[in-house]
Order: sequence, then C-alpha cells, then structure tokens
Amino acid sequence: QVQLVESGGGLVQAGGSLRLSCSASGRTASSYAMGWFRQAPGKEREFVAAFNWSGGSTYYADSVKGRFTISRENAKNTVYLQMNSLKPEDTAVYYCAASRDGTLVAGTPSKADFASWGQGTQVTVSS
Repeated sequence: QVQLVESGGGLVQAGGSLRLSCSASGRTASSYAMGWFRQAPGKEREFVAAFNWSGGSTYYADSVKGRFTISRENAKNTVYLQMNSLKPEDTAVYYCAASRDGTLVAGTPSKADFASWGQGTQVTVSS
C-alpha cells in the first residue's frame, strides 16, 4: 500500500512556474512507477509525466514536453513536477499516482497503469 499526498498547487499567471510535490508513504519499493496526471473541468484525466523508480527514463505528454520536468528525491520518497512556462490550458487538478509494486511503465502511460492516487492539487493559470 502506498499513500500519496500532493502539494504545491496554486494560482499563477501565464508564463509563470510552479513546483508540485508528491510525498509517498507506506510500503514503497524501487520496482514501481510514479506519474503525474491532470484533469481539467469537463475533460478526462490525462497523462502528464511518469518514470519507473528503478530506472532512469522519464516520459512526458507532448503537451508538456520541454516545459515540465518530473524528478525525485529518493531519501524522502518524494516526487516533484516542475512546471515552467505555464499556460491557461494547464489549468487542472493535478494528481500523483503510483503503480503496483513490480509494474513498470513505458511510452505513454495510461490511468490503468496506476493503482494508487493522491487527492489532487489545484493548479490555476490565469491569462
């Protein structure tokens, strides 16, 4: 079992930056994946970024590649999403997610690849 808590959301003007944090607790291991998803009003939850804890590759949605960076701090079991050059289209609730232990991701992960989810943190980008 993995418990996830996101933080760092808020209101920012277009072109600004935010860093989201996801703190993982409970049983954590190296053989699972972590990811960020977002859900805008009236839209489906969509993939943003992800990585396998045991690997070095990162995966990004085309819409955020070059602007967002997913990273981790192993000692604190914390995952970050650095968001730069924010656009109003980035406005959404952002969710941290973890896969089951032993389940890895590749390419463009989907919601089905993840079993544990945080409560979400609101990111609002104004024009």
